[in-house]
Amino acid sequence: MSVALDTNRYVDLCKGVTETAAVVATAESVLLPFAVLAELRAGFALGRRAADNEQDLRRFLLKDGVSVLFPDEQTTHHYAMVFRQLRRQGTPIPTNDLWIAALVLQHDLVLHARDRHFDHLPQIVRA
Repeated sequence: MSVALDTNRYVDLCKGVTETAAVVATAESVLLPFAVLAELRAGFALGRRAADNEQDLRRFLLKDGVSVLFPDEQTTHHYAMVFRQLRRQGTPIPTNDLWIAALVLQHDLVLHARDRHFDHLPQIVRA
C-alpha cells in the first residue's frame, strides 16, 4: 500500500509511536503531501529545534520509497469535489486538509492521520 502521512502522524513517527512506525514500515511508499511539508516547516520555524527538525525531515525524505506529493491541475478537480461534499454536509475542514484529501483521492492513497474531520470523507481509506 502507498500511504500519505498527515502532519500529526509524521510527528508521531518522530516520537516513535508504534502504530505509525508499523504503518510506515509496511508501506510500499510513503508520501508527504506538500501541505504537510509546509505545516512541518512552519512548526519548525516557531520551535527551538528548527535546524535539528529540518535535518531529521531531510533524512526522512531521502529514504527509499519516501517522497513529497505536489498538486497538479487534476488535483484541483478533486479539491473542488471534496469542498462541495463537505460544504453540503455542513462539515468543512481546514484548507490544508482539503489539499491532503484531494491528493489522497487523486492518487488512490491510504491516509494515516489522527484528525477526526477526515471521517466526514468516507471515500478516503484510512490506516
